[in-house]
Amino acid sequence: MEAGPADRSEELEGAVPDSQKVWFTWLTVVTLGVIVFGLFLLTAPMLARQWFSVLVYSSSDRITDFGPEAVAYIELAHAVMGAVMVGWGVALLLVLRGPMRQNLMQGLAIFGISLLAWFIPDTLFSVISGFWENGAQNLVFAVLFAIPLIALYRQARA
Repeated sequence: MEAGPADRSEELEGAVPDSQKVWFTWLTVVTLGVIVFGLFLLTAPMLARQWFSVLVYSSSDRITDFGPEAVAYIELAHAVMGAVMVGWGVALLLVLRGPMRQNLMQGLAIFGISLLAWFIPDTLFSVISGFWENGAQNLVFAVLFAIPLIALYRQARA
């Protein structure tokens, strides 16, 4: 069945201009990375514990020295953080698929505010509490998001 004119106009309304496709793809890939990392924290507690143990203590076994009760709580905290990351990532993907295609500046605002609301308190607390390594990891994610967001903002303002 062939699409009618109204169907085509709806498709075109949500179409990403060629000049923006690379940035939308980049944002999609980075957002999927957030979801995958969240799933990793949620579904692989031992590996997640070892990842953060290496990140913070340069030893994959250091957190296990805290004792079984502390390890269980750390794994719970990682799983909760992972679930939140999955939910946040899915919400960002929905923004990419809908509002950002309809109104680029509105989508950029949603992305930007959401990222700042995560990055600033998480990174400040990490650094202030002595876990600068987590802040450095945050910076990598922030830069991966910032590059396409800044490029799209510049295109929207041109």
